Amino acid sequence: MKKASSSLKEPSLPREAIRHQVIDAIAETMDLYGANYTFGQLYGIMYFEDKPMTLEDMQGYMNMSKSNMSYAVRSLLDSKMVTKLKEKEERKDLYKAETDFFQAFRNFFAAKLQREVDVMRGAIEAAIPELSEVILDAGTPDDERKLCLQDLHKLKHAVGYYEWLQQFVNDLQDEVFFEEADGPA
Repeated sequence: MKKASSSLKEPSLPREAIRHQVIDAIAETMDLYGANYTFGQLYGIMYFEDKPMTLEDMQGYMNMSKSNMSYAVRSLLDSKMVTKLKEKEERKDLYKAETDFFQAFRNFFAAKLQREVDVMRGAIEAAIPELSEVILDAGTPDDERKLCLQDLHKLKHAVGYYEWLQQFVNDLQDEVFFEEADGPA
């Protein structure tokens, strides 16, 4: 995978250079899962920050316009990697990264998988009655009926998968998979 160009400002201290390595690794990892590389860098910056940040604070770390920064933050909010705090700093919104990687994993994947379930179940639930109607229509040619039956069989199999995936998402949100993995031993 080709590494995206860095939007981070140049580090001036050894600690900052070390953090940049980890921030770029976080960004590359998020890119693997379909998140924008630059948004991953922003998450990495916020991950290391010990206090909530405003958009202006974030701009101090990255070479991004305020509108692009705002879009990046909205994307991170949507995937629940970042939360918007109720309190404000001088009338400016404050944001904080989820720093528990177990929770970040749950948030990110549960949101992505739930979206898949919702989209696919909606399409399948709309298609099954339509296919059934075509199959039952006396005017449907035999070859077309046979193809519709094959499609119906595939979609009914897919329903089982999406029921399983919904249960997986529910378990992920309920932290079923993380009971033994709550951090270092």
